Amino acid sequence: MQKIPIPVCTVCGEERTAGQIWFLLAESPWEDKLRILQWQDRLASRDGIHRACSAAHVQELVTHWMTMGTLDYPFANAGFRPAAPERTAGSFAVFEEPDTQDVRQVGELAVHRESVSRALEENPDSLQIILDELSDALERESAGSMARFESASRLTSGWLRQM
Repeated sequence: MQKIPIPVCTVCGEERTAGQIWFLLAESPWEDKLRILQWQDRLASRDGIHRACSAAHVQELVTHWMTMGTLDYPFANAGFRPAAPERTAGSFAVFEEPDTQDVRQVGELAVHRESVSRALEENPDSLQIILDELSDALERESAGSMARFESASRLTSGWLRQM
């Protein structure tokens, strides 16, 4: 009988236990997009998926992705880590994006790499608004579905008031 590995956080290596609210992150290097997803056991062990045990670790991975262009976190000692594809001279690594169609998306970031680089050089604090909005979304997600419903309700009523 094959033992199923316990998911661990990409950042700290903490093991996940049932009932904890964790997040999954998947990058699309071809489009410079990053998706933050609701936890789903079947997706957590797939290649290209990174796990985060808290909103703070999601933010740490997002910051790393924005600055470095990859989710490959250099200090991670986490499990479920696929072996790096072998490269030979003149070849490109094969990267297959994980299928996340049936997983609820908490958020998505898409960046223009040159603009991010310029913003980081000129005023690194300018990216804080992105992290603040992400933090709000993660807090709503962590608080549960009622908070998501209330948030959507407020957004709708605010939009109607502006009309």
